[in-house]
Parts: sequence; C-alpha cells; structure tokens
Amino acid sequence: MSRTRRRGRISVVVLAGWLFADLLLVLALVSMADRPDPLADRPKASKESPKPSPSPTPTGPRSVELQPEEFRVKGTDKGDLAAQIHKSTGKWAGREAALVLTFGGSRSGEAYAHRVNSLLNKGRPGMFTKKTATDDFHKLGDPVSTATVRVYFYTVPGG
Repeated sequence: MSRTRRRGRISVVVLAGWLFADLLLVLALVSMADRPDPLADRPKASKESPKPSPSPTPTGPRSVELQPEEFRVKGTDKGDLAAQIHKSTGKWAGREAALVLTFGGSRSGEAYAHRVNSLLNKGRPGMFTKKTATDDFHKLGDPVSTATVRVYFYTVPGG
C-alpha cells in the first residue's frame, strides 16, 4: 500500500526545517539584542551647571534595532526591482542595514527572494553593503513575483 500526500498539507520534514530556521533566526536576534546599546548610556546635562559637559564619542560594537522596517516589491525586471528598492528605502537613506530577511511569494519564493536580495546593493549601495547579512524565505500565501523585505538597521547615534 502506498500512501499519498493530501494536497495542501505540508510534510513533517518541511515543518522541521522551518522550525529549525526560525530557531536559528531567534537565536541570532537574541544574541544581537543581548549587547548593550553603546549610545544609550550617555551622561545627561545637569540643571545646576551652566555648561553641559561634552559627551564622549561612543565606542564599542554597534547594536541592531529590534524593530524592523518593511517594504514590498513586485515584478521580474531587475532594473524595475532595483528602482523599487531605491524608492522604498528613501526614507531611511543614510542608515546601514545589518540584517535583511526577504520573503518571496509562493513555492518558488526562496529563489525570488534571493534575486531581490542580490539587487539590494544596486538599489541603495550605501544602505546595503557586502557586510549586510541576508536570508531568503518563501511565503506560500503571497502571489508569485512579490516579496516582503524586512530590514534590521544598526542603531543610529542619539536615536
């Protein structure tokens, strides 16, 4: 007797893979978030002194913001995708991305997400560098040739 898989059900191996990937993502974010923000402990000016003392320049490793920014892209043309990336990330110009998670639509979404991630530097070179970590995922409920891009930025001085 052979068993046939019902249409629409996800196999145990796929679920285990997703669980493992989600666990790795959570562990990575927890390890990044565990570091103290080097910009958070700046001394505050006292009301008693007429001149505030100069703030020291922050040193040490940068932190990653816990809340991601998100935008969507669609289509297959590389030039158009790069233009969408440029337009969608304009409000965050001047910031540097630490981690990018891209969720492509449908079963072939990982390949589409990889394509979008390969164009990030072309769309906004200063924001997405060779040091920016990217990861490709698929989201079965989204249409083909669409992607949701989640960007985790480094903290900004004074922010």
